[in-house]
Amino acid sequence: MGAIHVKSQRKGGFIMKEEKERKKGFTLVTFLMILAGALIFGSGVQRAQSAGQEIPKEIRIGDTFSHTGPYAAFGFCKFGMEAAVEDINKQGGIYLKKYGKKLPVRWIIRDTQSDMLKVAPLTEDLILNEKVHVLGGHLEPPPMRQGMAMMADKYKIPTVVGVGPFESWMGIREAAAKPFKYTWTIGVSIGTPPSKEHFLYNNPGYLLIPTWLGGLGRYADKTNKKVALSAFDDPDGRAWYMAFTGLMKEKGFDCYGADKQFGMFPPGTTDFSSIIGEWKKSGCEILWANCPGPDFGTLWRQCHTLGFKPKMVLVTRGAIYYRDIASWGGNLPHGVGMELYWDPSIKNARGIGNTTPHSLAERFYKKTNEPLAQGIAFDYFIAQILFDSIERAGTLDSDAILKAISETDLKTTIHGRAAFDKATQHCRHPAQIGQWRKTNKPGGWEAPCVFSYNDFQPATADYIFPMPYDD
Repeated sequence: MGAIHVKSQRKGGFIMKEEKERKKGFTLVTFLMILAGALIFGSGVQRAQSAGQEIPKEIRIGDTFSHTGPYAAFGFCKFGMEAAVEDINKQGGIYLKKYGKKLPVRWIIRDTQSDMLKVAPLTEDLILNEKVHVLGGHLEPPPMRQGMAMMADKYKIPTVVGVGPFESWMGIREAAAKPFKYTWTIGVSIGTPPSKEHFLYNNPGYLLIPTWLGGLGRYADKTNKKVALSAFDDPDGRAWYMAFTGLMKEKGFDCYGADKQFGMFPPGTTDFSSIIGEWKKSGCEILWANCPGPDFGTLWRQCHTLGFKPKMVLVTRGAIYYRDIASWGGNLPHGVGMELYWDPSIKNARGIGNTTPHSLAERFYKKTNEPLAQGIAFDYFIAQILFDSIERAGTLDSDAILKAISETDLKTTIHGRAAFDKATQHCRHPAQIGQWRKTNKPGGWEAPCVFSYNDFQPATADYIFPMPYDD
């Protein structure tokens, strides 16, 4: 029995020893594989470092915005870019092929206080001190983007920004010593169509004047077609005034004093009585304006005081946001038409990850408890273009990102399809007509869509005509 017991132990010992050898061999192979991978990765890092390239910890995007002043309502919409950054970072950031990994995104902003003279130096600070890789992510009127475009070209920083009307921006761009190479813009066109090669050629849903005229439609003949035209005397207002008066004349409308640019006013104007008196005397039944919200509020209050009561009131720029119209006071916003660019009811649109138009709006309501600021989607839209361009570039090299921006064709975003017209470096977005009216919802006001050529953003309410007045 003892001998058998010993033999059994030896056999067991042999088996245990053999198993140990196998495990040792497996461990050695595994170790060698890990070592080889580390050496390969390490050599890649060494090559990048030897070429003077450090692997960045994050992707830095710089931008300027207006926290205070006449464009503060635009600055308030930075929520959209912040939401997009939050969404992309939930996924680990943007994948860069060059580094074989995702890098988180940081959006670094500077407050211009609505002063266009502060834009260039603040942008330069972002480039030199914050070392931003790209610029953009926010919509502001054209004059607030000129300084950024100048710095982008000076330091060769790829830029994607919202600039409002295409014609206004092109006036600034063409007046530059050289057309801005590094700045690609997004905005609506007043009436200039894209090139014939562009997918939006002959699409009226992306042109402001055809959309406005379509909305006027059955109501235009119920007026005398005499238009009281008013515009802020800045690059945006002047370009809009010139384009608008010519196109309206072709459609049979009479813009009072257009040959003398009557109704155009400089910043700081507080007395509009002489202008209003002329409109009233000439019998204008349509009031159309392009100016910051606070300025139109002053003008509109004086119209009421002096008894000028047009049948239709349409405001570009100054009536886009609740924060602007709410400052006018009383019931002054009721019935005022405005350009509507986005509403959560938009079809075939999506954001990053699980974000939808409705969920983005809900996040905004929850944070602010205010009526929707449609610009949040515009800013989110710009962010999607930036993120997609950086990922397709696969690197933070300026020229590679610039090339990727130029080739952008996103079929679906929070705002619909996005593609640039390479000749103008401009991406168009759709336009509809909204109209402010009182509501029981938070804030007391809403602006539903009352006319649209776009089946993905249809009208949801009837146009109020004529303008309602308390008395």
